[in-house]
Amino acid sequence: MKERESADSSLKSQSILTQVMDKGRFQKLAATLSLSAGQSLELRCKGSNVTWNYPSYLDTFKDSRLSIKQLDRYGQLILANSTAADTGEYSCWLQLCNGNKCRKDETKTGSTYIFFTDKEELFVPTPSYFEIIYLNPDKPAVIPCRVTTPSAKVTLHREFPAEEIETDGTDIIYDVKKGFVYQHPTSDHKGIVYCKAESHGAPQISIKYHLLYVEVPKGPPSATISASSNRVEVSDRVHVICTALGEPDVDVNFRWQYPGQESERPVIIQNFWRLINRGTGHTTRISKSILLVEDFEARDAGNYICIAQNLQGETTVATAVELN
Repeated sequence: MKERESADSSLKSQSILTQVMDKGRFQKLAATLSLSAGQSLELRCKGSNVTWNYPSYLDTFKDSRLSIKQLDRYGQLILANSTAADTGEYSCWLQLCNGNKCRKDETKTGSTYIFFTDKEELFVPTPSYFEIIYLNPDKPAVIPCRVTTPSAKVTLHREFPAEEIETDGTDIIYDVKKGFVYQHPTSDHKGIVYCKAESHGAPQISIKYHLLYVEVPKGPPSATISASSNRVEVSDRVHVICTALGEPDVDVNFRWQYPGQESERPVIIQNFWRLINRGTGHTTRISKSILLVEDFEARDAGNYICIAQNLQGETTVATAVELN
């Protein structure tokens, strides 16, 4: 009896997500589903407090084709006039709430990957014609040329020298839900690549992807600080520059502590960043924060402290600016 109960409960957790068919019929969803672009989709997720996940671009453009409602016993997702760009993961789960705090109920989830097939659009459309992909030696890199037709034959190509890149199923694999995955990126993989897809007709080409190799140790930013001059005269114009090096796709935030801060002495702070190529195929992000004192006074003399912070931690550097 207990075995049957546990089997039933696992079935329930798998069947939380269903597709509404014509004439009020329902269909349990498998791991993948193929529909023709143009068809409308209605999904239901059992439960009184359901959260949905779907391709993020539908949110980006506040797409009016998408409708999500919570009814008494189920959540409802309707997507009208589907397009190839809607291809992706659709999932739902129940939220367990205690007051204002909610968490995901891991036993009550449902998920399916939906292909909206379109012979005119073998690749899932993207808003840009060019994309930068960072190759990091300690994590896989994904070339996201996903297809709308799961049976399409997809190959990866280098632009220069013009050649097909062999996917051996070990170092480079193709995942129909993600694209090509470089399991262990190296600097040899850098360059411009594109994908080609074929399915009962003329082959189609994806957008181009610029692969940049990154080799910056993970951790807090590597920061330095310098002043235009460490000994100045009254009324001089002084700027202090805080510079941080890090991974290209990791943001660095700056905070300052300076002598005139407590007396609310006006200063100008400007932040900016750019990518630099170190000449060996490695790309680094250089972030700068410049603190400018227009008209130096006695109360501006002292230590200028910069705190550079990323998700890994923070680094503090300081320099003194004194009056002559």
